[in-house]
Amino acid sequence: MTFNSDEVNFLIYRYLQESGFTHSAYTFGLESHITQSKINGTLVPPAALLNIIQRGLFYTEAEISIAEDGSERMIESLSLIDAVMPDVVESRKVAAAKQAQIVSEQSAINGSEEVASSSVGGRGDGADMEIDAAIEIPPSKTTVLRGHESEVFICAWSPKNDILASGSGDSTARIWSMNEMGGAGNQAANQLVLRHCIQMGGTEVPSNKDVTSLDWNCDGSLLATGSYDGYARIWSTEGKLASTLGQHKGPIFALKWNRKGNYILSAGVDKTTIIWDAHTGQSKQQFAFHTAPALDVDWKSSTEFASCSTDMCIHVCELGKERPVKTFEGHSNEVNAIKWDPQGQLLASCSDDMSLRIWKMESSKCVHNLLAHDKEIYTIKWSPTGPGTSNPNSDLYLASASFDSTVRLWDVEKGSCVYTLTKHTEPVYSVGFSPDGKFLASGSFDKCVHIWNVQSGKLVQSYRGTGGIFEVCWNQRGDKVAASASDGSVYVLDLRGTKTAA
Repeated sequence: MTFNSDEVNFLIYRYLQESGFTHSAYTFGLESHITQSKINGTLVPPAALLNIIQRGLFYTEAEISIAEDGSERMIESLSLIDAVMPDVVESRKVAAAKQAQIVSEQSAINGSEEVASSSVGGRGDGADMEIDAAIEIPPSKTTVLRGHESEVFICAWSPKNDILASGSGDSTARIWSMNEMGGAGNQAANQLVLRHCIQMGGTEVPSNKDVTSLDWNCDGSLLATGSYDGYARIWSTEGKLASTLGQHKGPIFALKWNRKGNYILSAGVDKTTIIWDAHTGQSKQQFAFHTAPALDVDWKSSTEFASCSTDMCIHVCELGKERPVKTFEGHSNEVNAIKWDPQGQLLASCSDDMSLRIWKMESSKCVHNLLAHDKEIYTIKWSPTGPGTSNPNSDLYLASASFDSTVRLWDVEKGSCVYTLTKHTEPVYSVGFSPDGKFLASGSFDKCVHIWNVQSGKLVQSYRGTGGIFEVCWNQRGDKVAASASDGSVYVLDLRGTKTAA
């Protein structure tokens, strides 16, 4: 087997994407000219680089464990660093020989008594990931949607009915109608495929770029998608392309409808954010205030929004105004996500600096600087509760998901962590509150979806899929949770009749 440099670069590029390092992936892809390679990315399976490395370690370990006379030596598992350090490999051979001698001597002493040898298992070796049968969501309550040919980065339910949208690295979004489904099964049918194409030489060809953002409008009649090909697109529920929005110069990282459904907001690697007229497909205003890629956006009102960037800044901008109405600074690393609370009074931000900050328009300094996670915080979500919401008698919470494998629930008024949810064993990429705010779903690269009781912090339901989880979301009734995965699957968990049912 041989590799050329293009193939190695592509595997590294895909590994960075799958690990959630989207900005690093984009920069690496740009510098290594990934777009000019002839590799068909849809044919490359998820985790390809890790699988190749693991196989290499297996064969290296096998080679070391065979003695010169052909007998097998006892040797503990080889790490990647060990494998690329000849002196360490040699020391392993010596240690293995000594261990074999000790075992031989011990066997002689104990006669026929069996000598057991133990190896140290790391985190995530399987034992830590067993799900209690009492809380495991059974196959009869699970539907696996198959059709995507690459990772599924994002999924979102329509706000009006049980129609689910998903976006993937296979250059498609898909619309799945779940209204008539019941029971378990692997569904290949009942899906609309939204192929993202570009014009080339007067003809339409697949863009071959990831679809990494999507959002439904307020009445669920239109779906907007954002792609690494630099275009935002608007689709009907029948899967017809209604409009193509093309002013960004490079990948789009985030995209949101406003509450009225007349504008779409997008953020891109070109350091700009754009408000689009959803009816005409034309740009209303482009905001070029960031000095590095814009990573996330969120509407404060129908004409006012916040944006964050790898430049560590947060800008609040308004349609028709030439300068930001507010700029928040304080993070010491890139800001990954921002979210306004349900009232649009508090802005939460999370960063690679491992901090979570709360801001108010009345102050230039953050109201709270919440420090508890010990790795990057990937995303945050507010509960749909508190004064002025449909759940006014419930407390307002903020949930944060981190690469430290934990989820934290915060009481923002007090600036304190209420619960640390620790059952995941790999980075947590997504969290989502149920519509009534009583439950929180979390999805991790440990392939598990966990559902927690917000009031008690207890784990009440769990599901383990076959791929790392990028996104979790609840339907409008709160009786189904969808999750998108790295192996191209989309899971729909039916919670009707369970303790988490609405």
